[in-house]
Amino acid sequence: MDINEDPRYKLANKEAFYSLLLTLLYFFWWYGFAYGLGSKPVTSYSFIMGFPSWFFWSCIMGFVVFSFASWAMVKFFFKDIPLDSDGKGTVPEGEEG
Repeated sequence: MDINEDPRYKLANKEAFYSLLLTLLYFFWWYGFAYGLGSKPVTSYSFIMGFPSWFFWSCIMGFVVFSFASWAMVKFFFKDIPLDSDGKGTVPEGEEG
């Protein structure tokens, strides 16, 4: 069997793409809040629960939001596939993509 014919690779590539997309979204979230709100002079910072707002939104809430998003992505978008290499490890019907 050719590597390109194995449907598990198509599914793995799709899941890797979703993971990279979520990582990029997290980076832009963090960068946007950290450098967007954090680029002001320190005297003009607003505070949330004792933290500067840029830190609260970029680090604390970013962690919470994207931890939940990661859980949801694995729960609803990732498929459990067998990893056997004896030919029995095919993707169940209807889950190729």
